[in-house]
Parts: sequence; structure tokens; C-alpha cells
Amino acid sequence: MKKLLVLLLAAILLLSLCACTGTAFPTEGAVSAETQVTEPPAEPTQAPAATESVPVSEESVADPAEKPETTTPKTNILVVYFSRTGEQYNVGVIDEGNTAIVAKAIAAETGADVFEILPATDYYPYTYAELTDVAKKEQNENARPAIRDALPDLSQYDTVFIGAPVWWGDWPMIVYSFCETADLSGKTLIPFCTHEGSGLSGFDRKLASACPDSTVLDGFAIRGSDCQNDRSNVESKVQSWLDELGY
Repeated sequence: MKKLLVLLLAAILLLSLCACTGTAFPTEGAVSAETQVTEPPAEPTQAPAATESVPVSEESVADPAEKPETTTPKTNILVVYFSRTGEQYNVGVIDEGNTAIVAKAIAAETGADVFEILPATDYYPYTYAELTDVAKKEQNENARPAIRDALPDLSQYDTVFIGAPVWWGDWPMIVYSFCETADLSGKTLIPFCTHEGSGLSGFDRKLASACPDSTVLDGFAIRGSDCQNDRSNVESKVQSWLDELGY
């Protein structure tokens, strides 16, 4: 009887508790409205703006190891000369010809290429007196001594300076060999000479006669002894002459 009474009381107590709360025990897995938290949707992550890509060819990528090509511009000026060493008038024995000194000064000022006229057979005497005899003989015979070296390609030159010592008031005959062998037509020719009192000796006029299809400008004459004894002064005079010509 007591057990029955206890069970009855327990049942009454349980019912009264449920009535007070007015809720039922949640079942497994259920979420009440009070406990459910709804987070605001995350803002969509914006993709980074695409950058425009420019294709780069292999040729446009410079190799740091490579150096840019540099080309040396070719000159359109040539200096041609005939000169002698050995015993010369008023200066004794020389190891660099008077005309050679002037030719090198012209080349230094203009950046020109240089061609030296050398005889195929060098029969010109070492002593001055004998040399003048041979020069006179060549002139009397109107000789055309052979040139040792092949002539340069003259097609690349517009201006040709031509120089020599004055021999018996004229060009050495080997210079005429050059003028008659080389194609100087259409070119500007500029004569120069070394002398010991005769001046230019009509070098410009005689050059124009030998090369009728060329234009011959005013020439330059200077004493050979000055080339040996006052080279800096000669170089200064060459520079002034070239300035007057526009070179």
C-alpha cells in the first residue's frame, strides 16, 4: 500500500512540473528558434582585376650579356700619295718622306683612308743627285712606272686627295700611272705637294688634264724642309687649308 502511494505521489509531482514549464523535451537533433543563430551571408570575395598581359617575343628580350652592335661608318675620302725617303734636298737623309707627313696630316683631320703609291720595281736611287737624274729620265720618256700594289676599290670614295713631291716642275710619272689606271671619273680630286721653291707647279691644272671627268679643287703646297723641321706648323697649315675647303 505504501509503495502504491509513493508511486502515485511521484506521478502527480511529475505532471505538475510539466504543466509549469509548458515545454517538452527536445528530441535529438532538433534546434529551437531561440538557439538557432543565422549568420548574415558573407560578402562574395571579389576576384582581383585581371591585368592585361602583353605577349613578349623572344627577340624583344635583351640579353644583358649581349652588347649592342656598333658599326663604324665608312669614310668617303681617300688620300693617295707618292713619297720618298733617303737623301732629300735641304734636309739630308730622312726616314719619313715629306709628302707622307702631309698625307698623314690630311688623313688625321678628315678621317680618310690612305693609299701609298709604291713602285713595283724600286729603282729610285738613295742619293738626291742620282734620284733627280732618274726622275728627269722618266719625264723625258713619258714613262708610266708600274705600281706594286692593287689599287683600292674607288667606288666607295667621293673625294680623293692626291699628293707627291714636285719633280722637275711636274708630277712624278708614277702618279700619272695611278691616274690613268684608277677610275676617278665623277670624283672630286684635291692635289697637294711638297717642294723647295717651285710651289704647286700647276699640279691642279695637270691633274685636271689627266682626269678630265673629275672635279679638281684648289691644291696645297708646302716646303719639304718644313715637314721635317717644323711638323706642328705644317699640320696647322694643313688644318687651315682643309677648313677653307670645308673638310
